[in-house]
Amino acid sequence: MPKLNFKKHLPTPLSIQQNRWLQPIAHWLNHHNLWHFHRRSVAGGVAVGLFCGLVPGPLQMLCAALFAVLFRVNLPIAFLATLYTNPLTIVPLYVLAYQLGAWVLGQEGIASAQINTPDLSWDNWFFPLIQWMASLGKSFALGLPLLAILLAGIGYIVVRIGWRFWVLWELSRRRARRHQLKEK
Repeated sequence: MPKLNFKKHLPTPLSIQQNRWLQPIAHWLNHHNLWHFHRRSVAGGVAVGLFCGLVPGPLQMLCAALFAVLFRVNLPIAFLATLYTNPLTIVPLYVLAYQLGAWVLGQEGIASAQINTPDLSWDNWFFPLIQWMASLGKSFALGLPLLAILLAGIGYIVVRIGWRFWVLWELSRRRARRHQLKEK
């Protein structure tokens, strides 16, 4: 199985410090957790990305960058994890957020009757989506942050558990290889 080498695609601390566009904020981007791939940093990056993926509009990656720097988690992973939302998935996610908020508020029967999704086209989707979100009211205002927290928590736990299983699997493979070499 080929190993993926993400490190060759990441910027070095020196390249960040020398980049003229990043110089005003370069001192914030020097923390090693922002760029290294280890279980806590990657799990935190996934959680931040999943949380910020539900931020409306084009502010998702900016939000992910700010939270990644604030919580010192993997920045590229936080960016990538925001990509689960796009014009095709955002409406179903917002409907789910609305229904979660309606369920928490005890408005189960009303949730499906009030959802009328706007007609979105590739060139004009942002403002109709914002107007539709505003029409959803309290249920949506409560459900969106709840869904974001829920997705972030699930993502964090899944990455931590998956990472643990992967490490144990790799250790068992190494032991099996060593055992095979000793038998020969």
